[in-house]
Amino acid sequence: MPSRSEAFFANNGSGPHNQRYAWWHQPTGAPARALVVYAPPFAEEMNKSRRMAAWQARVLAAQGCAVLQMDLLGCGDSGGDFADAGWDAWVDDMRFACRLAQQRFADQWPGQPAPELWLWGLRAGCLLAAEAARQESDLWNLLLWQPQAQGKQVLQQFLRLKAASAMGESDGGQALKQARADLAAGLVVDVAGYSLPPGVALGLEQARLQVPVPPRRVVWLELSLREEPALLPASAPVLDALRAAGHQVAAEVVPGPAFWSTLEIEDAPALVRASVAHLRAEAPA
Repeated sequence: MPSRSEAFFANNGSGPHNQRYAWWHQPTGAPARALVVYAPPFAEEMNKSRRMAAWQARVLAAQGCAVLQMDLLGCGDSGGDFADAGWDAWVDDMRFACRLAQQRFADQWPGQPAPELWLWGLRAGCLLAAEAARQESDLWNLLLWQPQAQGKQVLQQFLRLKAASAMGESDGGQALKQARADLAAGLVVDVAGYSLPPGVALGLEQARLQVPVPPRRVVWLELSLREEPALLPASAPVLDALRAAGHQVAAEVVPGPAFWSTLEIEDAPALVRASVAHLRAEAPA
């Protein structure tokens, strides 16, 4: 199906850093059958994943979906610096992106009923997507790529980069302890080239992948290069909780590299194909 992409700026509120840079991908024929809003991963993983995210967005548009990607506050080409960001502000950006996608659909296809909304998260972006879904009352579904279900672990892994950089000069453990103390005191901490503000760190540390009711569709996709791939052990309790809450959960492992952390930019075509297949599938009765 023919599709087109458009980059534009939109203003979320009226603050000094309210400008957001976004990409809109849409089919050019019939009205989009689904709206997909992307929640990017954290810090350098966001940059490593740009190629894959853009590829998936274009493929989905060619399959009849409308996709919105947006740089969050302090990221990419959006307003502000990383030090200006906050976890709550990023969740608000995700909610704004959902409303923006719905408005653009209404502008492109006036009079057409709004299609189902998918929030598509990658890694820590899954935490943002789930929290935005929890706070919004509109219909939604979740497409989760390699979800990180505990923000505390995400922050711990990131701060370890601070400790690793200090190992050659001092005690890495002491550097990690000092970084946490500075964040608790309201100070910005420099980690791997990022100025980590306490509003991001403390909000991320408290984040949990908690999907709200009423029950919706949840697609959980993981990558593996093993000969006999299996879901990560930590995924099982989260998936069990989702199913117990009545959500329609589809979980799958597909072959491919951890492109968000590889030294070279890599692709995972099986992940793209699996995502398209799940979004094309009819919702279970």
